[in-house]
Amino acid sequence: METNNYNDNDFSSHKIVDDTSNSYKLVDEKSVPKFWVDKYKKEASKNWDLFYKRNTTNFFKNRNWIGREFTELSFNVDDSQENSFKYVLELGCGVGNFIFPVLETNSKLFIYACDFSVRAIEFVKKHEQYNESRCHAFVCDLSNDKLKDYIPSQNIDIVSSIFVLSAIPPEHHLSVIRNVSEVTRKGAIICFRDYAQFDETQLKFASSNSQHKLQENFYVRQDGTMSYFFTLEYLREIFEVDRLFKFISGKYVARETINRAKDLRIDRKFLQAKFERL
Repeated sequence: METNNYNDNDFSSHKIVDDTSNSYKLVDEKSVPKFWVDKYKKEASKNWDLFYKRNTTNFFKNRNWIGREFTELSFNVDDSQENSFKYVLELGCGVGNFIFPVLETNSKLFIYACDFSVRAIEFVKKHEQYNESRCHAFVCDLSNDKLKDYIPSQNIDIVSSIFVLSAIPPEHHLSVIRNVSEVTRKGAIICFRDYAQFDETQLKFASSNSQHKLQENFYVRQDGTMSYFFTLEYLREIFEVDRLFKFISGKYVARETINRAKDLRIDRKFLQAKFERL
């Protein structure tokens, strides 16, 4: 089982924790040479394209757990309500594992879905449930492309940021948040879930004989894709620094993944939070 593999079944038995397990220490980290750091960052889109070429639509399962974790995405809008239609933006949509389950259970949602992998967007548009009257999928590099070129200004009610900001170099995190702010209305909710500091994957990167560390809390996998591991303090800092968003809630989610075939137990740790557009 790959340590970076996650799907809806992974969330069937988790527990909530309120601390960051700072008793962990990252030791013997071997940093990647600058040439390769720059190369991995430059070729991020290419490496994710290759990921989807290898795995097509089979790697991630549908995120049917979303409604349990974020009630904003679990409602069914009352058809009798005028102006009740909601607009959702999914950052890093992959092949649609969030889009289609959410649209199926929410009749008055329209989803804007973006990813910087051309191949991923092609898979979304080829899906039998893809309907342009309910969804618009488009290629977008959140670090460089302006979302307002694809979405009307201040149009978005809910933003899904699920395992996407971690794939972006930390020096671009703030610019991504500013980018999102340009298309979200006042009161819009950001639903965030991503890897947390001291997740077992990070601990394995840190103790590996191979070079994985790119920057503080930022690592490269064997396939060239990258992953950042968040703390709640850092997340609040980048969302609140410009006073564009306010913090609503945040928690660490810890769980144990069991691979019975290999008799392995892996401790996973995620950070889940919500922010509101000011």
